Amino acid sequence: MRDQRADALAQILVRYSTRVGQGDVCVIQSTTVAEPLVQAVYEEVLRAGGLPVMQLTTEGAASAFYELASEEQLDFIPPTSTWTAENADVRIAVMADANARELSAIDPRRQARHSRARKPLMETSMRRAAAGEYRWNVTLFPTHAYASEAGMSLARYEDFYYAACLVGDDDPVTAWRRQSDEVNRLADWIQGREEVRITGPGGTDITLNVSGRTFIPCVGEHNMPDGEFFTGPIEDSATGEIAFSFPAVYGGREVSGVRLRFEEGRVVDASADRGEDFLLETLDTDGGARRLGELGIGTNYGIATATKEVLLDEKIGGTVHMAIGMSYPETGGQNDSAVHWDMVCDLRQGGAITVDGVELQRDGRFVV
Repeated sequence: MRDQRADALAQILVRYSTRVGQGDVCVIQSTTVAEPLVQAVYEEVLRAGGLPVMQLTTEGAASAFYELASEEQLDFIPPTSTWTAENADVRIAVMADANARELSAIDPRRQARHSRARKPLMETSMRRAAAGEYRWNVTLFPTHAYASEAGMSLARYEDFYYAACLVGDDDPVTAWRRQSDEVNRLADWIQGREEVRITGPGGTDITLNVSGRTFIPCVGEHNMPDGEFFTGPIEDSATGEIAFSFPAVYGGREVSGVRLRFEEGRVVDASADRGEDFLLETLDTDGGARRLGELGIGTNYGIATATKEVLLDEKIGGTVHMAIGMSYPETGGQNDSAVHWDMVCDLRQGGAITVDGVELQRDGRFVV
């Protein structure tokens, strides 16, 4: 019997997050590991009158690709991927790792090359989303891999994850709308201001300019679970140093103990306790990979434990995250890159966010 929580999550994804309606072409992307949730989403899209398109890969396909692909194959973009970016009304992507270390031994240069090849897809998707032509959401299906990374049993992780998605609410489809007031208030408060300074443990002291940029409140439309507000900082403004608290996973590779130093918006020094070679290779992917494309501030105090999955960790109330690489056009950000890699800094133990000289947050709690 299918977990009823998967059915409730499917309702949220289809009816609230992406608002699938009559005739909407809805692409559902995942691996076969996530079959219970994928099936629930498929059925819900049909009930909503949408036109579902399944794009499923097998467990182990990613590692096989990077191990076996020729240079021509690394550069190849399947026509189905191009069609999705250019034509789909809705995309629901369900992450479902069966092995969190599947790509650990892959040459990072091969991953960077494939990322560069896929850059036009990212650009098209972001442009269409900013124009309101394309609705998307990324979520995950609880697996033993995610549970192990979080230091939990699968049963406990399922309880944790589904609770973070608010599936237990009496009316799950409207739950995120009812949770949106505080996120909207904070995004409104910071809108129109200029300088953001973040200080924290490990010598973190970095200043960004957000003048003229738009802050986006996040309440379940693009990520599930959700809870943040974000913008794209002025591209040449980042100055100072930041030590990221949690391991950062990108392209199936884990990097931990990341420290970045910025001058005039550009990473001029980078180090990591683990995975430094991959970090440096990614920073050299293209000209925009050493600049910030996003500053986000987490607001979800229902997620209190780091899990090594940024979909959850960047939402933790009392954290900030920054993404090197591509900006979201709707923020006014202009950074251009094949990379978009979020990293999280925990401010709950001695950190602060100051905006134009006024404290927004102290020790992980909002004070405005």
